[in-house]
Amino acid sequence: MNLAWISLGALVVVIVASCTIRLNVGLLSIVLAWIVGVYLGGMKTGDVMAGFPSSLFLTLTGVTLLFTQAYLNGTLDKVARWAVSGCRGNVGLIPVVFFALAAGLSSMGPGNIATAALLAPMAMAVAGRAGIPAFLMAIMVGNGANAGSLSPFAPTGIIVNGIMGRIGMAGFEWQTYVNNLIAHVAVAFAGYFLFGGWRLFRKTYPGRGLPGESGAEPFGRRHWVTLAIIASLLGAVVFLDVNIGMAAFAGGVLLIVLRLGNETEAIAKMPWGVILMVSGVTVLIALLEKTQGMDLFTSLLARFSTRESVTGVIAFVTGLVSVYSSTSGVVLPAFLPTIPGLVERLGGGDPLAIASSMNVGSHLVDVSPLSTIGALCLASAPLTEDSRALFNKLLAWGLSMSVVGAIACYIFFGRF
Repeated sequence: MNLAWISLGALVVVIVASCTIRLNVGLLSIVLAWIVGVYLGGMKTGDVMAGFPSSLFLTLTGVTLLFTQAYLNGTLDKVARWAVSGCRGNVGLIPVVFFALAAGLSSMGPGNIATAALLAPMAMAVAGRAGIPAFLMAIMVGNGANAGSLSPFAPTGIIVNGIMGRIGMAGFEWQTYVNNLIAHVAVAFAGYFLFGGWRLFRKTYPGRGLPGESGAEPFGRRHWVTLAIIASLLGAVVFLDVNIGMAAFAGGVLLIVLRLGNETEAIAKMPWGVILMVSGVTVLIALLEKTQGMDLFTSLLARFSTRESVTGVIAFVTGLVSVYSSTSGVVLPAFLPTIPGLVERLGGGDPLAIASSMNVGSHLVDVSPLSTIGALCLASAPLTEDSRALFNKLLAWGLSMSVVGAIACYIFFGRF
């Protein structure tokens, strides 16, 4: 029992650290797992390191290698600019197109953070020139990127589906994706129209000087080949049940061989921090499972909820933590493994409903300026924008989404 409490304490330290300091908590998790497991639990180092998610690591590495090259060779930027040029003249339509573009790109494989990093500067520049409030554009770009985050091809989707597979919940990949997609569509468009987006449809803008105007230029050879490789990857995964990580490695290598991608630059630009964070936290979670710390964590969660309220409660808790912490790197790897034990202690319940509440609740808050996506939108805001006012609006939006997510998950996952 003492070791269970100690290992759970290590997880709490990691969660608190992820909210308060800039240290990569993947590194911290590995160190704590080693100390607790070897020196306090009498385990061998190999037993502790057995929790390293080698399959997940390779999958994330392969997918991010491919899409980092697609970003660096200009393919994703070309797609974005081409799409933006299509809504020239209708100001109200521009944020809508950015939402659809962000959701589409994020779903294809780059994931939410990479998509936001690509689109936020362009979207905020367009907003400044077309007279679109930066807050409204941030809502649409941020939620659009998060809408596609749980795609089976995106890094966060790969992480979530891997965890759910390990706890006996394989086969829900597309339902998980669609649930999250619908939630972000509803929230984004409700916020867009509630805060005045409908007025923008009355405005027109000639489009001169708008970023995106050059998107009408034809795609080059490198763009078409890259798109063909990505399309082949998606088709092989969906129709031929090919391993997405290995297929992505093959696509990335093919781009390098064809000299359409820069291996050195791509490897340097890959999100190693996120990959290391997820892998390290997973090592610590595996230790908790061995020391009964996960059972203890589950028991504590069960005390604050019932079979009827668990979806709302768990969405609120994960959402509130996610405002300050990493959703894919800390929150979901820590909470998703508790689902089987939580259902058992509550005397029943729908595991998929609880998982969906964790996934949706933790992602809805991620337009907060304390999250990477919200911060990217804030950093890209036009110089004419009051950055402090925008920060406060995005923070209020993010915090309110923990309540909105809790209510929505209680109604749609708990009552139906």
